[in-house]
Amino acid sequence: MIVLDYPYVSRFLTDSILELGQPVLDTPQARALAGDAPLDYIDEIEFSARLALGGKVYTNSENGLEHVLRCRCNEDLARQIDICKDKALFRETVAGLHPDYRFQRVPFDQLADFDPTALDGPFIVKPTRGFFSLGVHVVDTPADWPAAVKAIEAERAALNAEYPEAVVSGGEFIIEQAIHGEEYAIDVYYDAEGDPVVTNILHHTFLSAADVSDRLYYTSARIMETWLLPFTDYLRDVGRQCGFRDFVTHIEVRVTDSGDILPIEANPLRLAGWCVADLTHHAWGFNPYECYFKELRPDWDAILTENQGTATVMVIGDLPSSLDRTAIRSIDYAGFQSMFSNILELREIDYRQYPVFAFAFASMPEAELDALKATIMQDFTCFVVTG
Repeated sequence: MIVLDYPYVSRFLTDSILELGQPVLDTPQARALAGDAPLDYIDEIEFSARLALGGKVYTNSENGLEHVLRCRCNEDLARQIDICKDKALFRETVAGLHPDYRFQRVPFDQLADFDPTALDGPFIVKPTRGFFSLGVHVVDTPADWPAAVKAIEAERAALNAEYPEAVVSGGEFIIEQAIHGEEYAIDVYYDAEGDPVVTNILHHTFLSAADVSDRLYYTSARIMETWLLPFTDYLRDVGRQCGFRDFVTHIEVRVTDSGDILPIEANPLRLAGWCVADLTHHAWGFNPYECYFKELRPDWDAILTENQGTATVMVIGDLPSSLDRTAIRSIDYAGFQSMFSNILELREIDYRQYPVFAFAFASMPEAELDALKATIMQDFTCFVVTG
């Protein structure tokens, strides 16, 4: 079964739903986002009945989780969702894998009183329920803490203006030890026995030491060959700790200089958000949604042999929080697209509703990635026409 909700539903996802014959929970959001696609809509009673019988479910967006949790007709599924959605609970659940890692829950109204020397700096502060790097701050030294608290106080009102409280909440924060190393985002489903099946690995590239944005992700045969087996082994351990079964999730990790794998967060009942999971089809030629619902395992040896030397990238056209989006007259989409030599897909996003104007998927020789990184370090307001 599928739950569709904002912010975005791709044509590839709706086509996949039709090909797989998956029913869709009938909501105003689903009908608005799916357009004229002839989906098989079911009401909440039938949805709940199928869920109670152990039917597989996929949500394109964490906005849709409330529909799954509200019926409480599958307590084990609700338990798995809760572990992922509450970042502090996730940390607590996998703490046995990382006994030396330090973190702390702090209610919003106690942030100003938190002693920043309690954790060795630098550290990260973010909402326990969060999404899309909203409300995330890096604190390098104790002296930086008051400024971070003021920034969080200023941002808090805006957090739930764009996403519901079930997705992003400013009521409680997790303060956690910063993890130095390369960051990766892994799309994975756990089968009925709890064995993880990876459908893609994306390298999340940051543009500077202070960057916490989601601007650039990419995958390549080199990344898959290097990390598929180590990440699969690690995700098996995570799955055992969390009790994941018949469950799909998007898990972010960092790999330290010493080779340790540490989790950042797990996002329940979906692969990469905003239908970025479609990038798997562009990069590797198979359908990740089909893999999950049919419990298919990609033949990575054959797939990677055919895709040497190429990187498939996703770049988000983000907008700074300081920009008055109501003053935007238009976006130079042609200019944004010109940054890529081989564009695969350009998705125009409603920048009046979200602080993003586009998602771009592109293919290029992996050797050209450094040049792309230099190009996208620019402020994307150069593509914005205001006035």
